[in-house]
Amino acid sequence: MSKTHSDPQASFLCDQNLGRLARWLRIMGFDTEYMRTWDENALKRARTDGRILLTRRREFASDRQSIVLKHDFLKDQLRCLDKRLKLSEKLQPYSRCSICNASLKYVKAQDVKNLVPEYVSTTREAFVRCPRCLRIYWKGTHTVKMVDAMHRIFSTRAGS
Repeated sequence: MSKTHSDPQASFLCDQNLGRLARWLRIMGFDTEYMRTWDENALKRARTDGRILLTRRREFASDRQSIVLKHDFLKDQLRCLDKRLKLSEKLQPYSRCSICNASLKYVKAQDVKNLVPEYVSTTREAFVRCPRCLRIYWKGTHTVKMVDAMHRIFSTRAGS
């Protein structure tokens, strides 16, 4: 079944003008591919996979599988997507790698003890790891700030 704009598990392809948005969508838990340069083959794969193209290119305005974002600022882009797709109801923060988009896997603290700073290994108990790029994540002060930012963005949808 093809994924549509109303699909609760919507996945995305961001064009080269939306790299910051792609990263934030991943942080929020959305399956989001990113084109560093325009790539017709990536666009074809995205359509086949049912991904929604997020773009700044106006020529895609009539394409049902695309959303043309008119806003320049990240918070406005996210509010626009929330208005259309209800992103705020589907958040799964820190479930995907912000770098390569793979689903993160929980790992034992002892398995990453020598791979993270000593202070982190002694003060944190929960870790997740990207099975693709092997990046290790843990909850620190920045995660609280990012969740607060998500709440601020999505709690002020009026006027978007």
